[in-house]
Amino acid sequence: MDNQKSILILGAGGMVGSALVREAEKRGYREILAPRRAELDLLNQQETQDYLASKKPSTVLVAAARVGGIHANDTYPAEFLYENLTIASNAIHSAYTAGVKRLLFLGSSCIYPKYAPQPMKEDCLLSSALEPTNEAYAIAKIAGLKLCQYYRKQYGVLYYSAMPTNLYGEGDNYHPENSHVIPAMLRRFHEAKQLGSESVTVWGTGTPRREFLYVDDLADGCFHLLEQATPEDWVNLGYGEDVSIMELAQKVAQTVGYEGDIRNDLSKPDGTPKKLMDPEKMRSYAWTPKVTLGEGLQKAYQCFLRELEADKLRSK
Repeated sequence: MDNQKSILILGAGGMVGSALVREAEKRGYREILAPRRAELDLLNQQETQDYLASKKPSTVLVAAARVGGIHANDTYPAEFLYENLTIASNAIHSAYTAGVKRLLFLGSSCIYPKYAPQPMKEDCLLSSALEPTNEAYAIAKIAGLKLCQYYRKQYGVLYYSAMPTNLYGEGDNYHPENSHVIPAMLRRFHEAKQLGSESVTVWGTGTPRREFLYVDDLADGCFHLLEQATPEDWVNLGYGEDVSIMELAQKVAQTVGYEGDIRNDLSKPDGTPKKLMDPEKMRSYAWTPKVTLGEGLQKAYQCFLRELEADKLRSK
């Protein structure tokens, strides 16, 4: 990678995109294109093609997506499929027609089957059924991954994908229902502490196991992938260890300083019983994450408090 050339980060307003911008700045990129939605609507094909054609970036990072937790995915599957499929196809095809030679598309660990062998290797993709509650999002991400693979195969462009595990950190979305598990818990436990609540309720049994990666580690891993001469078509980008939802709740409570009870709402779904990605391909590129879960929760909570105090907390 030549940091004297321009790099386009799509989705720069989100948690992941913001982290990618910070990483690009840290690495000294000369020109960082980071359009927000008001400047570039990726759901509009013509607008996307015109933007890429006029800017002609050397490299594109596709981090734009409609995202949410299990409730949002299960409630709005049509929007999750349509919007993410449209974003992926518009971004990838427009990059190709604009002459972009290198593109990294960010997918998700949910592309893998519900009952995939653990830890999940890249080659278990499409080997069996997906988790129903986030199937729509997963199908869109699989389509984006395959678009990259086939543009690379057919046209010789270096388009490939990274499959991040569950992410958290600075700039997260703290919507009380539609956010992912860590920001939802941070907000819930913080508010319970402020109100002096006797208990906090966690969805499901608390037994499913999940893997979490701090968003700045994700950004570092993405730029490490951009430096590879001949990367695989898609690579897992994870932490390498998992934790149960109940163990996570206990860690969040400790981080926040909440001392009440933690209860389970058994009427709510658990989702996939275990999602741990095999990190070996990424390790073969000499990359490992730096931020532990304990350290990451402390960082995320401090970010939450700063954003809350400044009235800049994302909660849509």
